[in-house]
Amino acid sequence: MRRYEQVYILRPSLSEEQITKIIENTNQLILNDDGAIIFLNKWGMRKLAYPIKKAGQGYYVLCDFAASPGVVSEIERKFRIDDSILKYLTIKVTDSITAEEIEVAQSEAEAKAIIPEPEEAVVDTADQKPVKETKEEPAEQKPVEETTEEPADAAAQEPVEAANETPEETVGRAGEETEEEAETADDAEESVEDSEEKTQ
Repeated sequence: MRRYEQVYILRPSLSEEQITKIIENTNQLILNDDGAIIFLNKWGMRKLAYPIKKAGQGYYVLCDFAASPGVVSEIERKFRIDDSILKYLTIKVTDSITAEEIEVAQSEAEAKAIIPEPEEAVVDTADQKPVKETKEEPAEQKPVEETTEEPADAAAQEPVEAANETPEETVGRAGEETEEEAETADDAEESVEDSEEKTQ
């Protein structure tokens, strides 16, 4: 057996029952020849990049399976005959796959559960044309350094040291700046100047 990935696009005018029937028939061809379906992912209705057989949309189905080359030939023959299939593409992923590898691939597929986000269409009332809504990622912002202003009474922040000092020492310390506080203040001034230059 070999491992294949197959994507096929169905006509948008098909009902849900017809879509389900086509998918089940395709899966049955694989299973009848002792093949295995690793995962089946219904992507749903999507806009096509260009019209195919006069259709602007299509129902996408992705199937990852293990089967013999004869099954793939039969599936593709039926897809060519069936008018409900707009397009299909089958890719051989591996030349051989064992039953153990199939089980591992099935468990990995269940864990991943790959489901693409559907496109959201919003109708613009002025033009009455569908407008594709895109989700914009917020631009990365540089972290802003927080500046804290020192209170006038530094003794309030350090009650342990203030309790051991005399009133004269406390008054003298409140007016002094440590080296760390001076560097923080300089950094804050530089970041404010940089942001003002960028806005101009």
